[in-house]
Amino acid sequence: MNSKNRVELVIISGLSGSGKSTALKAFEDLGYFCVDNLPPDLLLPLLEIQEKAGISKIAVVMDIRSGITVEQYADLLKRIREAGYYFEILFLTADPEILLYRYSQTRRPHPLAKDIPLREALEKEKRLLSPLKEWATMILDTSRYNLYQLRGEIIRRYGERESLGLPTVHLLSFGFKYGLPAEAHFVFDLRFLPNPYFVPELKPFSGKEERVRAYVLDSPEGRRFLEDLTGLLNFVFPYYEREGRAYVVVALGCTGGRHRSVAVTEALAERLKASGRRVMVTHRDLEKENP
Repeated sequence: MNSKNRVELVIISGLSGSGKSTALKAFEDLGYFCVDNLPPDLLLPLLEIQEKAGISKIAVVMDIRSGITVEQYADLLKRIREAGYYFEILFLTADPEILLYRYSQTRRPHPLAKDIPLREALEKEKRLLSPLKEWATMILDTSRYNLYQLRGEIIRRYGERESLGLPTVHLLSFGFKYGLPAEAHFVFDLRFLPNPYFVPELKPFSGKEERVRAYVLDSPEGRRFLEDLTGLLNFVFPYYEREGRAYVVVALGCTGGRHRSVAVTEALAERLKASGRRVMVTHRDLEKENP
């Protein structure tokens, strides 16, 4: 981290109803100074004041309610960077049908739904925020989380990090049949590897089992892929770090997310940890594929 200041900032943004308030409360539990719906013009003064007060971690929610345009957002982020502050953008999203259901369970109105139907307001908000999503350091799809699970996920992802300036590699196994992970920076398709699903004595077990892992990775293509993938990631990670990325998500998918993707993810985690990387592992769809 090249910033001259010790203050570390997380800007929480994303779609209304995706859990920004819950995320902010989780950051508060982690010891961050937290502000909801902060007017953009007050962000830099807030950083300066908190720095003088010795506050090192700040999390703010800035979203569609502030009325800030994409151009103003870009200018604000540029000024923060030029002032020497390190920051991340956490962007929360969710499936439209999930957001519609969540709004049906609450009396809170959508900020854009004053004169248009809710579904149209959600589509408009998604369109307006799409450039900010492209700038995000981390994208988190909250469709599958309840309030407690989302809080736990935020604490798990940020609580173990000594500093936001130290990059974490998040290895995520998944099943293509359940959809692509929206937060991934890299996606690798492992469906070309030998499939234990079609071996009766291996099918009941997951890729965490040594017998399944050996079946997948002891093949010529398995050994070659793991070797080449490790080399590729160790090559690109320093460049991500140079760009200020504190989080890189590598998603590895097979059909169901139980055998091949889990086996490769576990083996890759061992290799990256051995090279000194900070690694976190999630098997997104493992429990969905219990025989």
